[in-house]
Amino acid sequence: MSHHAKHDIRKISGNFQMPGDFISAEPYGSGHINDTYAAKYCQGGIPVKYIFQRINHNVFKNPPALMDNIMRVTDHLRSKLASSACPSRQALRLIHSLDEKPYCLDSDGNYWRVYIFIEDASSYDVIKTPEQAFQAAKAFGEFQKNLVDLPGGRLHETILDFHNTPKRYEALEKAIEKDAVNRAASAKKEIEFTLARKDIAGKLIELNKAGKIPERITHNDTKLNNVMIDDKTGEGVCVIDLDTVMPGLVHYDFGDMVRTSTSPALEDEKDLSKVKMQPHMFEALLRGYISTAADFLTPTEKEYLPFSGKLITLEIGVRFLTDYLSGDVYFKVHRDGHNLDRSRTQFKLVESIEEQEENIMKLLHSI
Repeated sequence: MSHHAKHDIRKISGNFQMPGDFISAEPYGSGHINDTYAAKYCQGGIPVKYIFQRINHNVFKNPPALMDNIMRVTDHLRSKLASSACPSRQALRLIHSLDEKPYCLDSDGNYWRVYIFIEDASSYDVIKTPEQAFQAAKAFGEFQKNLVDLPGGRLHETILDFHNTPKRYEALEKAIEKDAVNRAASAKKEIEFTLARKDIAGKLIELNKAGKIPERITHNDTKLNNVMIDDKTGEGVCVIDLDTVMPGLVHYDFGDMVRTSTSPALEDEKDLSKVKMQPHMFEALLRGYISTAADFLTPTEKEYLPFSGKLITLEIGVRFLTDYLSGDVYFKVHRDGHNLDRSRTQFKLVESIEEQEENIMKLLHSI
């Protein structure tokens, strides 16, 4: 056991149907929400790895419901991939607990799950090339496609109203009115920017209510690092981090890909001249996504893909601004004005998307 690990993975592994003998465990990955460890086991003389995760029950209030979602989704994905060479490499596979559940509850009241480790593939925090953008978008499109026919009832909503932009605006307006830490004056320009675009906030939800855009099963956190990329071929192998998989609109996933993959700047970049939507990266995302999602998308869903990039970027900007005005209560900050800087990069990206709207619509109609 490594000295800086907070949890005794050897002990926790005793709750699971783990084949083999425990060797060691180390903290793993760059995730902010859950505690993640890679554990090594010896099975008949062969080293094998597993991923252990403690589910953050402050963020996800109902871990059993969340794990029910993940179990249903991963089982269905593997049944879809049954004819491929290695289904447990292309869809996560859970190890069951001793009482046949997809998780265990430890003596400290923590929920744990275990996945088989995916070998010879890596996740990347920053997109470097259009090819990576293409592969990630292709993988997320395929993920959605394979879940269109998930049997059984509706999945649990693991975070209510996660991408409900009008509700995010309501929270912002309350924060402006309350001005709890006297910051509204310093964010006057940003407040004006968001309120000028309030009329687009409900567009996707209205289309859904009118029956023009169907509810789908979506991932809802489509950063590049949530796709494992094959070390040899460079292809997207497996979509990971399924905690927010729930009912949603395809635009939430595509919009968040645009937000996190098309600008070369960091999310909290202070030099706003570096923030822009790069058209070649947008095109790679769109082509990658359409290459797998075209099989199920309706014409209206497809038509609103470019719009979704603008809306989701605006929504996240609204969330950063709300948190800044409320005194930084949700997102972790590392400097004064950190959330305000984050909101500014989002709004600059929104402007950049708006400037290129005509061109990206032309591109969409050419694919």
